[in-house]
Amino acid sequence: MTTFSDSAAQWLYRLTPPDGRPAGAPASSERTIDEATERLGPRTVAWAIDLGGELARTITAEVPELGGGPDPFETLRMGTESAVLHALLLLAQASPSAAITDEALLGGREFARRRVGLGSVLRGIRLGHAVLAHSVMEASRELIPASEQAEEVRRISDVLFHFIDEFSSRMTDEYLAEHDRWVTSGAAAREEAVRVIIKGDPVQEEAVTRVLGYRLAARHLGAIAWCDSHLGLPATDLQQAASDFLAGHGCHPHLLIPVGRTGLWGWGITSTETSRLSQDVPWRPPAGIHIACGSARDGLEGFRRTHREAEHVARLMRMNPPGGGAAVHYRDIDVTALLCSDLNAARRFVKDELGALAVDTPHGEQLRSTLRQYLSCERSLATAAARLHVARNTVTYRVKRAQELIGHDVSSRLLHVMAALEVAHVLGATVLEPTGKPGQRAAARL
Repeated sequence: MTTFSDSAAQWLYRLTPPDGRPAGAPASSERTIDEATERLGPRTVAWAIDLGGELARTITAEVPELGGGPDPFETLRMGTESAVLHALLLLAQASPSAAITDEALLGGREFARRRVGLGSVLRGIRLGHAVLAHSVMEASRELIPASEQAEEVRRISDVLFHFIDEFSSRMTDEYLAEHDRWVTSGAAAREEAVRVIIKGDPVQEEAVTRVLGYRLAARHLGAIAWCDSHLGLPATDLQQAASDFLAGHGCHPHLLIPVGRTGLWGWGITSTETSRLSQDVPWRPPAGIHIACGSARDGLEGFRRTHREAEHVARLMRMNPPGGGAAVHYRDIDVTALLCSDLNAARRFVKDELGALAVDTPHGEQLRSTLRQYLSCERSLATAAARLHVARNTVTYRVKRAQELIGHDVSSRLLHVMAALEVAHVLGATVLEPTGKPGQRAAARL
């Protein structure tokens, strides 16, 4: 590869995200971001983070199997982001510490475990390279004097060609090695058996019980656990958290199935009717770990059903991460789960029932919370005040103001209003009106 002077790459240090907007949260490891920032500067790193997200969205739009949900998408974004940073380091002649990033290799291993075909993986790499090359070329034309552009474009093409050639080769090797390891492991057999059950295909219950080492003819409590992708927690931490959570419900034994880099499916056998946490063994979630829990269900169909309930809960939790805490039970949000199977319809329902109270402002949330508590305790001002830890007069004022903003008689549609308040409580901004639009100015002044 031809070597150029350091001045050839000075334009790279002037890259900034489109419209000068701040970069979103990085998906790469802290070590990768720190190394890139030291060598490229924060503005260029912000540009790379933005482009990494664009690459991930483009790839999943064209090759959907490379996405497959929030956690797989974040793993893909981590790989595309780190690849952009790696390419920029090569272009800046600031040699990276490795030929390919650990983040990208993690993605290759996950694709193998998820049974994504190698052809799809390579197609995603080609798509990503096309977007990367186009974006770098466009940026160089804006930042490099016309007299220097021809030479620099040739250099960029040379560097990116060698980069993607080595990237594809290493990813292929990693994918094939992980594929060989995974398909011969007991973990692969257990995951495949669980997926067959969840899908609803006929199974030989005794044979599957032997494969899983877990009794299906029992009462099951299902849980889905995941951790924030940027934390990079060891898989053992997530497994321990899920195990502790199920044990806190009196579930023994457990079946834990890792899913992707940051997720896990779990089941536990319980003899109780309830899915509430044991008061004797309270569960304290480690930072960054979330758990969605189904209800206790019987037998093979119960194994499926409690998992599907946990999936509904996980979907809602991801829509509004701070809404329900680190662990949420299906029984606590079952009405919301049913109402939100069609999210657009749920938004319209909340707006129709809550009127100007369905606005995403802190004071709006305060009024909705007060009215929700007031209605749930059969309109007892004293009970609502005690639950909210405020004065009775405060509850009176908030309830009156909330009913004014709703704009119709709450008593005549009590069930509907309570359901709308519950949906807004669980999903927050996902179903509320954002502030700032002309038609929302009155509501925004709550």
